[in-house]
Amino acid sequence: MSELPTIVAMGGGGFQMPPDNGRLDAFLFALATERSGRERPRICFIPTAAADDDGAVARFYGAFARSADASHLALFSRTIEDVDAFLLDQDLVFIGGGNTVNMLAIWRQHGVDRALVAAWQAGVVMSGMSAGGVCWFEGFTTDSFGPTLRPVRDGLGVLSGSFVPHYHGEAQRRPLYHRLVADGTLPGGYGVDDGAALVFHGTELHEVVSSQEGAAAYRVERVDGAARETLLPARYLGA
Repeated sequence: MSELPTIVAMGGGGFQMPPDNGRLDAFLFALATERSGRERPRICFIPTAAADDDGAVARFYGAFARSADASHLALFSRTIEDVDAFLLDQDLVFIGGGNTVNMLAIWRQHGVDRALVAAWQAGVVMSGMSAGGVCWFEGFTTDSFGPTLRPVRDGLGVLSGSFVPHYHGEAQRRPLYHRLVADGTLPGGYGVDDGAALVFHGTELHEVVSSQEGAAAYRVERVDGAARETLLPARYLGA
């Protein structure tokens, strides 16, 4: 059983963002299996950002229930009494996309933020896309307040810097991120395309994985008052 603290922060993709080729889901399942040492790892979905949307929950079970002991943590109609124990019992947690600001506020009222960090420290693999990826960082951009993206510096802060998902998939994302890093509104960090993911061991970037050719991740830093973007090497999961 692996106890190495791991976070897989996806720009977009997987079961919650069709169409997808299933490679990111398979990658996560392999991590859960490695961590568990069992044929059927325990995988939990947290759909808070989508207001516990039934469709998102159904897609999760469709992706994982045949091969894993799948469950989900609902907070709008909560049934789990001891969230800390529930999350510690998982092998992998997947945090879905949606409204990041609402998600963080609800988590903090229910103590899910603290429970997630404790489970990560205990070796439960943490993963997620969009809101489920940005939440681990200090800052991010979000459409939580409406269609115009806004910067937020209120993440969990487990990982330093900032994170922007859907990097080339939405027109506002990349140019706004460059401006915000250049003027110091957001700390430097990562822009991640749909179909790509950052894999952290502890708090250090271990690798970038990609489920689609051309999907990539970038390091964006402030240098002499301007944003400098560097393409990060990626391992293609279809190879």
